[in-house]
Amino acid sequence: MTLAIVLAADPAAGHLTEPGRPAGEPLTERLAAQWRRAGADDVRIAADLTELADLVAAATGPVLVSGADLVAHTAVLKHLATSPVGPTVALVLTDPPAPGQATVREERGQVVEVDAADASGVFGGALRVGPADLPALADAARRAAGAAPDAPDARLTDPASAPGVGIADGGPRNAVDRLVADLAARGTLIFAQRVRLLVAHRVGDEAQRAAAEAAVAAVDEDRAELKLSVKERDDFFTTFFVSTWSPYVTKAAARIGIGPTGVTMVSVAFAVAAAVLFGVGGRPALVAGAVLLYLGFVLDCVDGQLARYTRHFSAWGGWLDTMADRFKEYVVYAGLGFGATHAGFRYGWALALAAMTLQTVRHMTDTWYGALHDEAARRPKVVTADAGGIGGKLNAASTRVQADTGSVSYWLKRTVVFPIGERWALIAIAAALFGPLVALVAVLVWGTLAFAYTGGLRTLRARWMRVPVMATVDAGLHRDDGVLARTLPTTRRPLLLAVLGALGAAGTLVWALLAVHGGGDLPVFVPVLALVLLLGAAQASRAPHEGSLDWLVPAALRAAEYLFAIAVGVAGRAPAWLIFGYVLVLTLHHYDLTARLEKRQSAPPLHAATLGWPGRSLLLAIGLIAGYASIALATLGAYLLVVFVASVVLAWVVLPARARGGVRSPG
Repeated sequence: MTLAIVLAADPAAGHLTEPGRPAGEPLTERLAAQWRRAGADDVRIAADLTELADLVAAATGPVLVSGADLVAHTAVLKHLATSPVGPTVALVLTDPPAPGQATVREERGQVVEVDAADASGVFGGALRVGPADLPALADAARRAAGAAPDAPDARLTDPASAPGVGIADGGPRNAVDRLVADLAARGTLIFAQRVRLLVAHRVGDEAQRAAAEAAVAAVDEDRAELKLSVKERDDFFTTFFVSTWSPYVTKAAARIGIGPTGVTMVSVAFAVAAAVLFGVGGRPALVAGAVLLYLGFVLDCVDGQLARYTRHFSAWGGWLDTMADRFKEYVVYAGLGFGATHAGFRYGWALALAAMTLQTVRHMTDTWYGALHDEAARRPKVVTADAGGIGGKLNAASTRVQADTGSVSYWLKRTVVFPIGERWALIAIAAALFGPLVALVAVLVWGTLAFAYTGGLRTLRARWMRVPVMATVDAGLHRDDGVLARTLPTTRRPLLLAVLGALGAAGTLVWALLAVHGGGDLPVFVPVLALVLLLGAAQASRAPHEGSLDWLVPAALRAAEYLFAIAVGVAGRAPAWLIFGYVLVLTLHHYDLTARLEKRQSAPPLHAATLGWPGRSLLLAIGLIAGYASIALATLGAYLLVVFVASVVLAWVVLPARARGGVRSPG
């Protein structure tokens, strides 16, 4: 249940009245009614911070808090209440700060500092606090209640005692601003909800209130919501060839009652159909496949736009969108690989495997670099010896380019990294004009160059940031080590060992390819030696991952496992489609982990049953040495697929039903 609390204690706003209401009646009743329309299950008006603290202490779900000086369109409050970016979110405005109002500095969508010298916005007087942060909010309210309005808690006003949490103008702090300042000082992860197209202002007198009310009344809500459904910053192809008309599809879907999940499923069907047509071959089929692939990508954008337009967000929807995107792309690779092979190219499936492996490893680096950057944004800036070195200069240059929205350098930077829109566009055009083989080669060439470009620059910037992001999460879970790794002795230097494991697997694959091409067999010692290197990488499971480049460990381990599995398949002369299918199942398992990392969710229910990458690699090696590589790949792949499906059902159907009381335990 969502509780909304309007704090009527702010001296700067308590005297404001609404038009046509008796003089002296505060705006609190208006805000309370708006919170109800915004979706709050219960709305309370707190006379002071002590009452607010008591209400928060008794709450079990998210709590929405606002001061009494906020004049906002109801849609603004609804956006704050339903924001999917994180559990605790603060409204951020671009208005100039008034006395008593907190200013904020944002980085990567997070409020990283309150009342910083380089503030990027002003706190909007409203925030949503997730259940995990409610104790901190209640304690902040009680601490603030102990200070008179004209003499706030010294910890919240003295920059020397709490850096970054002072009052810029030296005046009295409004009550709700004291709360957000205290939460920020405690290190609470607060995400920023910017106001675009809609209207919200904090007001201090009747003239400001009247102007704000007039601005709110002038908003065309539906038009604004439709524009807001499109991402503010997207990639070149999506911006100019999809988002120019996809909002019309979004509005039509909302009118006929199709939900975001339904659109996602239709998008999957289009991608599968495109893959089939690419496999069939022939110019008409290839052109039709390209058109379906483009339309499938449009629908891939529409599902997110529809969720934002209707404000229908869910953890399930976010997870499904992430998983469906990767499944669609890799099914298309399979279609291209089959089509190239069917057209007479011997190594069509090999190219498809290479594209899938490359893209998955790239995605792993993308995910963990994003986590690294988010963690760096939350940490105090420390001047290091190389602050003026190449890493610092690259960081400054990247910031300048990102701020120069719409420039040639801005679009080049966004395009060269080969995002999903550009990948799908390249596949569609190349397949329609030249066929599956050229499409796969083009994806591999651009993907490799993009990987080299992003990998090199990110490595330099990461060394400059010096943030051990792997130390902030369950490293064993996201390494996907499993039980076997925990039984091995622990060694240090996890990145070096992971890279050695990947190189060993790559060498085994090359040797296997040469042996098979020459009509011979892979010597037994080769996979054994590779397995020794892999198990050596597994020994770092419990070692501290505190190096500035240890965020690369998960990607290196994914490369090691995939390359070793492919080597086993090649050496055992397994069908190419079987090897592709096995690696595809592995990617689903690993994308499940990264989706949960991005959405801040717990481990999959049956994660232990997946055996971990060392255990899976050991079983494949045994199968190869015994002469049953194909059986090992098929059996283990089928087992992992069953575990994945069962885990999905448990995580998204059974366990939520039990939490709601819909499923009773036996007995």
